[in-house]
Amino acid sequence: MSAKWRGRMMGSWSRVWPGLSRDICRGLGSTRRCRPKDIVSAGRSFPPWVVLWAWVRQALDPDGSCNQAVARINAHRVGLGLPAVSTDTGGYCKARQRLPEGLFRRLWRRLGASLREGAREEDLWHERAVKVVDGSSSSMSDTPANQRRYGQPSGQKAGCGFPVVAFVGVFCLATGAALDLALGAWRLHDLTLFASLLRAFSPGDIVLADRAYCAYAQVALLAMRRVDVVVRMHQRRAVDFRRGRVVGVLDHIVTWSKPVRPCRSVPFRAFRRLPETLTVREIRFRVEINGFRPQTITLATTLLDAEAYPVEDLADLYARRWEVELNFRDLKITLQMDVLRGKSPEIVRKEIHVHLLAYNLVRAMIRQAAIHAGLPPRRISFKGTLQYVAAHADLFTHYRAHAQRCAFTSLLHLIARQTIPHRPSRVEPRVRKRRPKNYPLMTQSRAQLKAAIGA
Repeated sequence: MSAKWRGRMMGSWSRVWPGLSRDICRGLGSTRRCRPKDIVSAGRSFPPWVVLWAWVRQALDPDGSCNQAVARINAHRVGLGLPAVSTDTGGYCKARQRLPEGLFRRLWRRLGASLREGAREEDLWHERAVKVVDGSSSSMSDTPANQRRYGQPSGQKAGCGFPVVAFVGVFCLATGAALDLALGAWRLHDLTLFASLLRAFSPGDIVLADRAYCAYAQVALLAMRRVDVVVRMHQRRAVDFRRGRVVGVLDHIVTWSKPVRPCRSVPFRAFRRLPETLTVREIRFRVEINGFRPQTITLATTLLDAEAYPVEDLADLYARRWEVELNFRDLKITLQMDVLRGKSPEIVRKEIHVHLLAYNLVRAMIRQAAIHAGLPPRRISFKGTLQYVAAHADLFTHYRAHAQRCAFTSLLHLIARQTIPHRPSRVEPRVRKRRPKNYPLMTQSRAQLKAAIGA
């Protein structure tokens, strides 16, 4: 592969994150499968540099097929005066398998960490970093390997469903960047996956989550790391505001006791090290939104200072928990990670990491455009940014250094104009107007249906 193409391609990415090119060099050069001499080899049709670039473009493109990726590679080769490679996608798919999974994981995590560290003070909450946690899932190709590794929902018959991978993600509330992710089989609970994400939290952080994470073990593990939590009270935990130390109206401080039985989501040794009691503040407030019934919400938090953290501020903070749902929407719907195409568990995991890398790259563009225009990052549309990044991405590989700088500045101006209107308490009915085709649901395996048609 031409060194000129590689230099221009990585130069355009370095505009988004200055350390990206260096980290890719280290990641590709530190594995046995991707040796340094393979990286710069001109005789390979799909060297690691090109495969990484094409795979990220797959995640950014609505047509994320391998055939489209090979077509894009050939288009760039022809534009640079290089001979086209074979249109067969087999070589490109084998090249994707050679790339190490750890490279993608390291890249998007470091990019997310750099975005979090670069958050402005006005985007923080009470001058503290807030990290939002939530779980979701994606389906994938129905292959025996994927079925054995991840499984499918028990309510589906064999041959009629698809394997599903469950994951729990950690996002930065200020920038929306993905910080960490835990993958597992469909049958695993979110708390089990969350136990492997404790490394993503630093002392002084605040964890924001829904009621699924309101468990003694999880709150205690975070408190031992000097991490505060703000979670919605679990529906099975009784709350009596007549007990404890009252600090305000429907606001008191109580003591939780350690469960007698160890929980399955935490290893037994870690459970034994948990404290016997935990001091928690419980608050309750009422939410009234036009078009909806009034709702009463009870929160549990380890932020015990009622003067520094009043109920109104905690209520506003929990209202922003919905932004993690928007992050998953950007990943699964906008970037089309809802349905994965990998035929093996290894490719499925790499595919998820590539989507997270593409997601953080778009978030990096949003952050730079927000700083350039003096706007909060959340006011800039993710979809609009993706459209402009995808439209300009192919041009950067053909620009020289000076032209890249000018084009990148112009791109930031265009992205900064993709603002989201300020719509507090927006109400939209969750209905569909377009009717799908009225095909019957699949209740038998494909082999049985084919046999019935033949008969």
